[in-house]
Amino acid sequence: MLIFEILAILSIWLTFWSLIPRDEWWFRGTDFPRLQILALGGIAFIGLLFWPSEWNIWRYLILILLMAAMAYQLKMVLPYTFIWKKQVQSVKKNELNPDLQISLLVSNVLTPNRQYHLLIEQIQTLQPDLVLTLETDRTWEKALSVLEQDYPYRVPVPLDNLYGMHLYSRLKLKHVEVKFLLSDEIPSIHATVFLRSGQPVDLYCLHPKPPSPTEAQESTLRDAELLIVGDAIKDIDQSCIVMGDLNDVAWSRTTRLFQRISGLLDPRVGRKFINTFHADYPFLRWSLDHVFHSTDFALVTMQRLPHMGSDHFPVYTVLQTGRKFEAQQQELEQTESDEQEAQDKIKQGIEKSEKNIEDEIIVGQDPLIKG
Repeated sequence: MLIFEILAILSIWLTFWSLIPRDEWWFRGTDFPRLQILALGGIAFIGLLFWPSEWNIWRYLILILLMAAMAYQLKMVLPYTFIWKKQVQSVKKNELNPDLQISLLVSNVLTPNRQYHLLIEQIQTLQPDLVLTLETDRTWEKALSVLEQDYPYRVPVPLDNLYGMHLYSRLKLKHVEVKFLLSDEIPSIHATVFLRSGQPVDLYCLHPKPPSPTEAQESTLRDAELLIVGDAIKDIDQSCIVMGDLNDVAWSRTTRLFQRISGLLDPRVGRKFINTFHADYPFLRWSLDHVFHSTDFALVTMQRLPHMGSDHFPVYTVLQTGRKFEAQQQELEQTESDEQEAQDKIKQGIEKSEKNIEDEIIVGQDPLIKG
């Protein structure tokens, strides 16, 4: 009985801890394992309900609080199952049109990973229009050079800090910019890609730092970077795709706020989780790698690819654009407080970024040569 009580208390505590609106990693880290918390809660619930021992006030109290915690966790994760209404339509077989399609492969390769051939084989088999690799340094850039013949448009940003990225495209790219929105260590790629039909699509490739004891102590910069992009997207009247390892889960408050601010859709809603991290631990997985898109796109396919030596699984997605989809698909409804919340988070991120720069300058100064 004791073990079920411990599991119940742990599930309750983690659930209510995640509701605290703080940016420190020890708060925001509880956004990630909602499925795991739900599973622990489920085991505890069954144990508390059926264990043959005396029912007392304590047992009733734990059971009620546990039911509340599980209800909240279900509310967060159920939209990413087949029982929920699809946010993005599926393209019917008789509507498929390659000229209006774009195929994307997103892969966080894990810089020390040397199993280059596994990713290369996946790319050569699927032949996606766009390949975005994350955590790629010059060693990975050299290994992936075998792709260059098939991908004439390339945006290389090799870095040794686990935040390098490379974009390979079969489709024409224009207006390419590599931006460092809030940190000179964290790049993002902004470009316009042209479908085979000639239609332009704004493309944003992101990989912000996660809140963790080894990366960023707070989620402030991660949240702000995503919302800066979302804020820019809301003002453009053009097809758009945001993809990358966002180091945030689909069901987090920030990701859902990003969707409402930007107007972009998530093809996983009403389908499946597509948990991409951690590839080596089946019971410790959540969705970190994302593809969001404007309402004119519908889904042809989205799938997690096999293990390729990284701690992330690659994700392969095929989208098709059409006015029909734009007329039938609705953006998430933006609440009155969303705009203010987004602007506040952006402001906090900018202020923190400026403070970090000031701190780096102070630390970097030699007191012997002042004045």
